[in-house]
Amino acid sequence: MRELTVDLGDRSYPVLVGAGARHRLIELMPQGARRAAVVTQQTIPWQVDSGVEQCVFFLDEGEEAKNLESVEQLCREFSRWGLTRSDAIVAVGGGVVTDVAGFVAAVYHRGIAVIHVPTTLLGQVDAAIGGKTGVNLPEGKNLVGAFWQPEAVLCDTETLETLPPREYRSGLGEMAKYAFLGVEGLRDMPLDEAVAACVACKAEVVAGDERESGRRALLNYGHTLAHAIETAGGYDLRHGEAVAIGLLYAAILARHLGRIGDDRVHEHEKLVASYDLPSRLPPGADPDQLIAVMARDKKATSGGLTFVLDGAAGLEVVRGVGEGAVRASLEEIRS
Repeated sequence: MRELTVDLGDRSYPVLVGAGARHRLIELMPQGARRAAVVTQQTIPWQVDSGVEQCVFFLDEGEEAKNLESVEQLCREFSRWGLTRSDAIVAVGGGVVTDVAGFVAAVYHRGIAVIHVPTTLLGQVDAAIGGKTGVNLPEGKNLVGAFWQPEAVLCDTETLETLPPREYRSGLGEMAKYAFLGVEGLRDMPLDEAVAACVACKAEVVAGDERESGRRALLNYGHTLAHAIETAGGYDLRHGEAVAIGLLYAAILARHLGRIGDDRVHEHEKLVASYDLPSRLPPGADPDQLIAVMARDKKATSGGLTFVLDGAAGLEVVRGVGEGAVRASLEEIRS
């Protein structure tokens, strides 16, 4: 079992990575909590024991459940059950569950403790770590949310054994991102070590920039186009698959802007292919629609689009990217 720490002073918390980590929940429950609201989904087979009175609350399936209606539903159900501010929420599931439950924890009674038990690879290496919570609007992903750090995160790698192959590969899309953030040798590590390496990278970034005023924005590498594809909808893509496309797109865009050369783009292509992930826009993708959605991204500015892009100094936030380069890069990644 590996134990890492997200160092935020008196709000620091542990992240446990390894087989059976979920069984450590009892010892990590907040002191004084009498009840635990366990938020999960019907299709998730994993159960947890909080050691206190608990009740299970189910979210609907899929990304569609990540909305304000789900937030209201959970808050009302918690209220009827009698959950108090001194109790806790336990989120058991993938990124949808931890994002929604984390946001509910931030707003219910103006803040209640939450512990995440991510059961997908994507959740363990990224979504459940760092305190970013939120839900989607029809106009875009994660446009309503809050920073709300958990009490602990339990990354039980046993839960990954039941993931469908495509869901597992989706997590590899987020893992690929960390390779470009400087985490070396991920493909050669045992699973526990690879998850822990990604967690360590994110924990270090979050500790230095909790609210994304600077370096934390680099964790969005590949996500600007990925979120646009997901918001546009109608495509059979998981989040990590969209991120994989977004990673290669960001490399192509960086080449258009003269920031990197062909060799670096090929490195992106090779890594995405090694994880058996898509590298081109889905058929029928509309560049005009994608550009319009990217312009509504919460990182966009009035002077142009904002992307995290590779360059001679590594990844950087680049603002004011002109539509010409954005459109030309979209055309290239369609072919």
